[in-house]
Amino acid sequence: MITDHLPVLQVVIPLLAAPLCVVLRGSFAVRQFVKVVSGLTFLCSLLIFTHVTRHGAMGYELGGWQPPWGIEYRVDALNAFLLLIISGMAAVILPYGTRSILREIPREQHHLFLAIFLVCVAGLLGIAVTADIFNVFVFLEISALSSYALIGMGRSRRALTAAYQYLIMGTIGSTFLLIGIGLLYMKTGTLNMADLALRMPPPHESSTVIAAFAFLSVGVSIKLAVFPLHTWLPNAYTFAPSMVTAFLAATATKVSFYLLLRIVFTVFGVGFAFEAMHLQLLLPPLALAGIFVASTVAIFQTNIKRLLAFSSIAQIGYMVLGLSFGTATGLTAGIVHLFNHAVMKSSLFLAIGCVSFALGAVDLRAMRGLGRRMPFTMAAFLIGGLNLIGIPFTAGFVSKWYLILAALEQQRWFVAGFCLLSSLLAAVYIGRVVEAAYFHDPDPQLTARPVPRGMLAPLWLLTGASLFFGIFTSFPVGAAQRAALLLLGGAP
Repeated sequence: MITDHLPVLQVVIPLLAAPLCVVLRGSFAVRQFVKVVSGLTFLCSLLIFTHVTRHGAMGYELGGWQPPWGIEYRVDALNAFLLLIISGMAAVILPYGTRSILREIPREQHHLFLAIFLVCVAGLLGIAVTADIFNVFVFLEISALSSYALIGMGRSRRALTAAYQYLIMGTIGSTFLLIGIGLLYMKTGTLNMADLALRMPPPHESSTVIAAFAFLSVGVSIKLAVFPLHTWLPNAYTFAPSMVTAFLAATATKVSFYLLLRIVFTVFGVGFAFEAMHLQLLLPPLALAGIFVASTVAIFQTNIKRLLAFSSIAQIGYMVLGLSFGTATGLTAGIVHLFNHAVMKSSLFLAIGCVSFALGAVDLRAMRGLGRRMPFTMAAFLIGGLNLIGIPFTAGFVSKWYLILAALEQQRWFVAGFCLLSSLLAAVYIGRVVEAAYFHDPDPQLTARPVPRGMLAPLWLLTGASLFFGIFTSFPVGAAQRAALLLLGGAP
């Protein structure tokens, strides 16, 4: 049955479609082709998610070699949810991007840009679907190399500097990951993550395993942009093309957070991570510092893309904070925020992309009076901002609600209070943009060109989703709860 091959088709479809973009070459033909490919990829994810929800985990043995000898693709409640996020964001953002690249990317480079984009999608999907930790490293490099190229294709020359900085930091992170994987293989003789968990010696018997945990944690934290390892992210998000920024903000750091969850809970286990390594003491200070510092820095930014980039660093802190509790409620909060932040932050970056398309500028001065000149775009931005603040009936509120519940379960009153305080910081930096858009006159020197409906439709689809899932929470919360129970040793 074709259902049995869905895990491998999830990666193969965008990976094989990428070189076909180079063959087609024509800008219009390629743009229509990638829309079809993204739709098929999302359909695969939807079928996988439905199958896993109804029947449990599904696996695919590459070449017929059974694990742990061969590479296995395995999808359970956690990565089925992640596959849906990655492919769903690609399917929504590509129709937007095929219009925005007309302004940001030279026409003769469209086929190359979209080919690289599909390679990035395939790499991210591969990280999510594989059960082999070295295969994770391979797909991580595929997605990273394509991300460097996509960022470097931004209009500003500073995009090249941002891509180079990301390259350096990404290479350091990859090196740490590879060393950690090598140490684990040296100690256990296997690369399959489930088999690694079975063969893992107790921490007091092996300093090698402790070193492997440290290398893997730091390597993934660099990719995730955990404070203070976040320095690559602000420039990368600021100077990349609008479509790339929206997609990476919605997926790349989310995949890295997923990988951190897999390493901590699937490979090493709760006992090792929280009883031997004491992550519950190490991670909360880093997460809270990241939330406070990044939110404070965002207040003083005048470039709106850079403001949202620092906001993303703060939001990553929320996810890491949820992980640090090591409880079902904490993990539910982190995984729910993975989904909610993907939706709301991509909608904000799409809104700023529309502003850039219309005005050619995204600084605070250019935002003056846009509430009247671009009412639909700025209304979407306002709703996205309310999500970041965590106003009730938005998706952002749901994430913070579960995070505060997790903190109160462990009687961490300070953490719960800090989460509430961070919402005030978000209100300040979002309020600066809202004030400029609705309480100042437009800059007469800036003329706005009309934004195509093909860009507004994906923007409002994501904006509507952030409101919908803030009211009807059963899908994201239910999926997150199943994934949290799985990580803590429940059924897949």
